[in-house]
Amino acid sequence: MEFYKPAISATLPTMKTILVLGAGRSSSSLIAYLLHQAAQLAWKIIVADFSLEAAKLRVGNSGQGVAMVFDIEHEEHSRNIIASADMVISLLPAHFHPVVARHCLGLGKHLITASYVSDEMKSLDEEARSKGILFLNECGLDPGIDHMSAKQIIDSIHEQGGAITSFESFTGGLIAPETDPENPWRYKFTWNPRNVVMAGQSTAKFLQEGKVKYIPYQQLFKRISHVSVHGYGAFEGYANRDSLRYIETYKLKGIQNMLRGTLRNYGFCPTWDILVQLGCCDDSYILEGVAAMTHRDFLDVFLDGSKIEATEDKIIRQFGLSADGPEMKRLTWSGFFTDEKVGLTKGTPAQVLEHILNKKWALANSDRDMIVMIHRFVFDLQGKSKTIQSSLVVKGEDAVNTAMAKTVGLPMGIAAKLLMQNKIKSRGVVIPTEAELYKPILDELKKLGIEMLEH
Repeated sequence: MEFYKPAISATLPTMKTILVLGAGRSSSSLIAYLLHQAAQLAWKIIVADFSLEAAKLRVGNSGQGVAMVFDIEHEEHSRNIIASADMVISLLPAHFHPVVARHCLGLGKHLITASYVSDEMKSLDEEARSKGILFLNECGLDPGIDHMSAKQIIDSIHEQGGAITSFESFTGGLIAPETDPENPWRYKFTWNPRNVVMAGQSTAKFLQEGKVKYIPYQQLFKRISHVSVHGYGAFEGYANRDSLRYIETYKLKGIQNMLRGTLRNYGFCPTWDILVQLGCCDDSYILEGVAAMTHRDFLDVFLDGSKIEATEDKIIRQFGLSADGPEMKRLTWSGFFTDEKVGLTKGTPAQVLEHILNKKWALANSDRDMIVMIHRFVFDLQGKSKTIQSSLVVKGEDAVNTAMAKTVGLPMGIAAKLLMQNKIKSRGVVIPTEAELYKPILDELKKLGIEMLEH
């Protein structure tokens, strides 16, 4: 592998430079936005990825962009390339962010990510502040736009003297109504497929009527909220891992109900729950005989019953389903009852499940994804109880210029521009819940067609 050499930075002595680490599926809108800004502001954008071809594809023919090979596990190489930039945007897997952050601390570079603040990242706050460095996290979609749009409404209510008693927020990466109309799940992989398969495996924690409530994984997809979005109909929402951590962040002391969750189209959760209950999402052990396994075999290894009984009948019996019911239609459409080979030599249940689903759930070139976000507030103001419902719907253009890429990437791109222009004073490990950050980012997102609408 040919690594970046520090001498290259000598060609960029006076030009402000932003380094983007990662050129995967969520990077397209971010990099396009940065290259456009760079052309106007005479900046340089370095796009670095383990795959040079992926980086070249994102840079295209832009004169403001440079594509490079990058391997975060090669320490000297990582340090050299980070040293060449004024700031870093990391789209690497979340567990690599602290590694990038330590390089940034040593080199005095700002860092932006879309990932949740881990304990390891949080521990770097004091040192980052002392060095005048900003580590801005949770600046994507969810987390990101959800924080900013919610906090804007919360601050407005508080400024009027209102007291918020209930806050619910749900976000989902789905497919547009016109995409794949025969797909009974109304779902495809619009972001990291592994994260979808593994979602919800930590116990969910939230606040209901002033009491802390818990939902363990085995109950998560049974205990769903019904959510209606103006103009788009009914959805299902299941709780995210820890809703309580944002009570202090959002300044909602005394609130009675606090829930953050994920949206899916109606009927998704009961069917997904079957896969959860079977154990198909388990990632803790390697299955035997995967190389010879068919789709039907995969489900059958988790089912009770004789080998002469059809897999379909075992599922129907074990879960009390109707043979022509919606759950069986989704499982059948997904190919679980066919004799097609899985196509892996080995794997955990979760890896095999992801591989099977990806055959039907991968976005086709012409597919359009759709982001749906909704906030529901109940608050007391001047002796009266009031309600605000705010929603966002964004549709992608195709399998590259997706709604997910827009809503994850553009907030980071806008934040990077503001930081490069010295318009952000915050330092340390922060998330975008202060007006200094959320107001200009939301204002520009609105100009780009991404706006929460109140009902």
